[in-house]
Amino acid sequence: MMALRAAVAFVLGASSIVRPAHAQDADELAKQLSNPVANLISVPLQFNYDDGIGPADDGSKALLNVQPVIPVSISEKWNLISRTIIPIAYQDDIFPGAGSQFGSGDILQSLFFSPKAPTSSGWVWGVGPVLNLPTASNDLLGANQWGAGPTAVVLKQTHAGWTFGTLVNHVWSFGGGDNRADISNTFLQPFVSKGLGEGRTVTVNLESTYDWKSEQWTVPINFGYSKVSKIGKQLVSYQGGVRYYLEAPDSGAEWGLRFAFTLLFPEH
Repeated sequence: MMALRAAVAFVLGASSIVRPAHAQDADELAKQLSNPVANLISVPLQFNYDDGIGPADDGSKALLNVQPVIPVSISEKWNLISRTIIPIAYQDDIFPGAGSQFGSGDILQSLFFSPKAPTSSGWVWGVGPVLNLPTASNDLLGANQWGAGPTAVVLKQTHAGWTFGTLVNHVWSFGGGDNRADISNTFLQPFVSKGLGEGRTVTVNLESTYDWKSEQWTVPINFGYSKVSKIGKQLVSYQGGVRYYLEAPDSGAEWGLRFAFTLLFPEH
C-alpha cells in the first residue's frame, strides 16, 4: 500500500504543476499516443498496482514499467519502431510463504517495421520480432528464460477522434534455466480510444495473455483517462485508470489500478 500511496501522490503532485498544452498540438499528440507505431519519441513511466493475489487473496504487486518508444526512419517509406518494457516490481505474499521481493523483471523488446503512410483505406500496421530477455533480479520476478517470436499491430484512426485496433505477439522460450518452465505465451490486446479534445483521451483495452503450457487465460480489462499537458517547456501526458480481471488463474489478481506519466518528444 505504501507504493500505491506514493504513486497517487506523484500523479496528484504532477497535475498541480502542469499547464495545458496548445489545444491543437495536444490533440495531435494524444492521437499519436493512441497509435503504438506513431512517429513520436515517448518515455512512459507506467505504475500498476494489483491486489487480491494468492489463494487467500491477500497478496499484492506494485509494478513500474519504464517503456521508451523510439521510432527510426530506415527509408523513404518505412519506420522502425522500438518499444521496450523494463519492469521494476515489488510484490508481497503472492503465495503462502513467498514473503516479499523487490527488483527488476524480464525485459520485453519489440521492433515494428511500419509504413510511414497509412493504407488507402486508412489502416496503420507494423510487424516484427519480439524478444524476452531474462534480466529478472529474483526468480519470482521473471521466467529465467530467453524467448522470441513475432509481433504485429494494426489500427485505424478516424476524423471523429476514434482509434481502434489490436496488438498481438507470441513468445516461445529457446534457452535459460533448466529448472524453470518453458514459455509459450500469446498476448492479445484489442484497444479502442476516443479523443475528447484539449488533449484528453479515454481508453478501453484488454491485455489478454494465454499460457499454452498451463492452458490458462489472464484477461484484465483496463479503463483509462489521459491528458496531454506541459511542465515548463516539456510536453507530457498523465493517465489514471482501473482494471478488473475477467479471467485469471485461481491465485491471480482480482483488480488493479494504473497511473502513467509520459515524457513526449515530438519532432519540430
